[in-house]
Amino acid sequence: MKQKRIVIICGNPDHETFTGTVLDTYERAAIEAGHTVTRFNLGQMNFDPILHKGYKEIQPLEPDLIALQTAILECEHLVIGYPNWWTTMPALLKGLFDRIWLPGFAFNFNKQTKKVEQHLTGRTAHVFVLSGSHSPFKTWWKFGDFTNEIQYGILEFAGIKTRVTTYGPCERVDNVCREKWLKEIESLGKHAA
Repeated sequence: MKQKRIVIICGNPDHETFTGTVLDTYERAAIEAGHTVTRFNLGQMNFDPILHKGYKEIQPLEPDLIALQTAILECEHLVIGYPNWWTTMPALLKGLFDRIWLPGFAFNFNKQTKKVEQHLTGRTAHVFVLSGSHSPFKTWWKFGDFTNEIQYGILEFAGIKTRVTTYGPCERVDNVCREKWLKEIESLGKHAA
């Protein structure tokens, strides 16, 4: 098995949650299998998530954002975990992408061809979306695909081949179910999948 450079982003501002447990399990299995892992916990990063002038003026990136961009450029596999809040990602995680997913880093618009040039091709990603009180299927049935934004609008837009796995309802399942999920995640971490 080829060893990979992996970046993990805990997209829950509170990493001491089941989201954190999922990513801890993945990280531990990946390290034990010989992969190199760099972890970022959203709630411990220092940056302004607000685009005060939209994209009219690019705000200088804080050191934590520069470190994350560098890690993403050097990685082969990106892992993101976050809770499904109001059928989307937490606002702080969206703010992170608003700040770092910039032209020149993730993509460029070619004015001559009128096409998007993807700068992060050759990488893969696995996103874990955890639902608290509703099953992911019930949420999808009622509100539509709540993973489009992260998969297609952000990661694949920049050329990262992305897989999404949803778990839930995390608040209502028993420990047997949680342990089954964590075994699946452990296997994914071991294989950097």
